[in-house]
Amino acid sequence: MLNKEAILAGIKEAILAEQTGMQFYENASANTADPQGKTVFQALARDEEKHREFLRRQYANIINGTPVESLAVEAAFDLSGPTPIFSPALKKRIGEAHWEMTALSVGLQLELSSVEHYRRLAGEAGPGPVHDFFETLARWEETHADALRRQSKNLLDDYWSAGRFAPF
Repeated sequence: MLNKEAILAGIKEAILAEQTGMQFYENASANTADPQGKTVFQALARDEEKHREFLRRQYANIINGTPVESLAVEAAFDLSGPTPIFSPALKKRIGEAHWEMTALSVGLQLELSSVEHYRRLAGEAGPGPVHDFFETLARWEETHADALRRQSKNLLDDYWSAGRFAPF
């Protein structure tokens, strides 16, 4: 079971990770030529900012001895379907979509790292509200990871083929 200092240290690490994610998605939005990608990356940045602010409040709650807030996994926008991030037009210029493919790859790793971090903290916390808090954060990040994974899977074969990266 995590003690108060360990919980606070975990939250500090999570705040930093959310800040990194927010800055990455802002940069991704600024660098993609795909209009739908710009919109989605901006929304992902806003989600990361929400996570960061939520974590800051929880940090203060723990310091002050007040209960942590519950967090509902909410979808600010629709990330369903095989191409939840980029418009279908991106496929037409897939051989030139190096930034977008890099953004998908890096974004997915950031999200998976956050999921792993939150799940580890949830497991270490033991049953109760702190476990539930970290588990909910993990599920929220999983919605981002799933969308990035689906988009990448949808584009990857075409990207590799157009770029002649492999003898497939």
